[in-house]
Amino acid sequence: MAKKLLILISILIILYLIFKEKEYTGSTIKIGGSVPKTGIIKSWGESVINGADAYFKYANENKLLNNKKIKFITYDDKYEPELTIDNTNKLIYKDKVFALFGFVGTPTIKSILPILNDENIPFFAPFSGASFLRNNRNENFINFRSSYNQEIESLIYYLNNKKDTKRIAVFYQNDDYGEEGYVALLKSLKSRNLPLVAEGSYKRNTLSITHAFNEIKNAKPEAIIMIGAYQANALFIKKAKANKNFKNTIFCNISFGDANAMVNAMKKYKLDMNDIIFSQVVPSYTDTTIPVIKEYQTLMNKYHPEAELGFISLESFLASKVLINAISRIKGNRTREKLVDSLRNTPKNLLKGIPLDFKNTQFLNKSYLFRYYKNKFVEIK
Repeated sequence: MAKKLLILISILIILYLIFKEKEYTGSTIKIGGSVPKTGIIKSWGESVINGADAYFKYANENKLLNNKKIKFITYDDKYEPELTIDNTNKLIYKDKVFALFGFVGTPTIKSILPILNDENIPFFAPFSGASFLRNNRNENFINFRSSYNQEIESLIYYLNNKKDTKRIAVFYQNDDYGEEGYVALLKSLKSRNLPLVAEGSYKRNTLSITHAFNEIKNAKPEAIIMIGAYQANALFIKKAKANKNFKNTIFCNISFGDANAMVNAMKKYKLDMNDIIFSQVVPSYTDTTIPVIKEYQTLMNKYHPEAELGFISLESFLASKVLINAISRIKGNRTREKLVDSLRNTPKNLLKGIPLDFKNTQFLNKSYLFRYYKNKFVEIK
C-alpha cells in the first residue's frame, strides 16, 4: 500500500512540474522579435526597432519595471519566412525570451504558427492585419493594430460612398499578405454589388511589376487598392503616371505599404501625390494635440534623434508602452500566462488621446485615411 502511495505521489509531482507555469525571475526581461533589417522592406524593421527601443530605454532609465530591465532582442529575417522560422527558434530555445513582440509581415508570421502553438508563448503586436491572427483560437495572440478587413473597408467606403467610385482594381503581393488583402477587398466590393474590374500581382521581395501593370492598365480603373510593399507600390505608380489609361486613377495604399517610405520614393521620382491615399492604423505622428503622440516625439528625439518620425515607429512605440505597462502590473513572479492576462486587461485610457478597446483580439479598431499635401500628411475626415 505504501509503495502504491509513493508511486501516486511521484506521478502527481511529475505532473505538477510539467504543467506548472514557468516563472521568470531574472533581473532582465527578454523580449524577442524577427524583423527585416536588410532587404527590400528594411525600413519597416528599422522603424519597428527605433519606436520600441525609444520606449524601452525610457522604461529602463525611469525604472518603470522597478529593478528589472527590459531587453529587446531582434534578428534579421529579410522578410523571408524560412529565416523567420530560424529566428523564432533561436529566440525561444537559445535566448529563452519571455515573450515575442513586433514581428513583421503576414507570410513570415504564418510560417511560425506551428511553433507558436506548440510553445504557447505570448505573441504581442505583430505588424500584420491578417485574419488568422484574429480568429480567437489562440489566446496568446494579442494584436495591437486594426485588421486588413477594417482598413480596406474604410478605403472602399470612402471611394464608393463618398466619391462614387465604381471601377476598382487591385495590385497585390502574390503571397499570404496579398491574399489576405485580396479576400478582404472582394468581401467589401461584394457588399456593395461592385465588380473587381482588374487584378495584377507580383512576387514578394521583388520589383517585378510589369505583368501586373499590363493586367490592370486596359481596365482603366478609377481606383487601385495596393496591397504590396512600398518599393513595388511606388514603382507601379511611377509607371502608371506615364500611361494615359491611369490619368484620373486614385492609388490607395494600406498601412503595410509604409506611407513614409512611399512618400520618399515618390519624391525621388519627382512625382506629385495628389492622387494617392494612405490608409493607417494610428493617427498622424505629427498630431501633438494627442498627448501620447507628443510623448512619442519627445522620446524619439531623445533616444533616436537621427531617425525619421513616421507611422510605423509610432505604432511600435505605442505597442511598447502597452507591453511595459502590462509587465509592470504583474503581481508576484512573472509567468507568461500572467502577461497574457495583464495585456488583455490593459486600461483603456493608457495611451492618452488614443482609446484602447480590446476586442476581436486587438486593441485598435479604427483606421485613418490620409493624403500627402504640402509636405505633410492630412487626414481625410
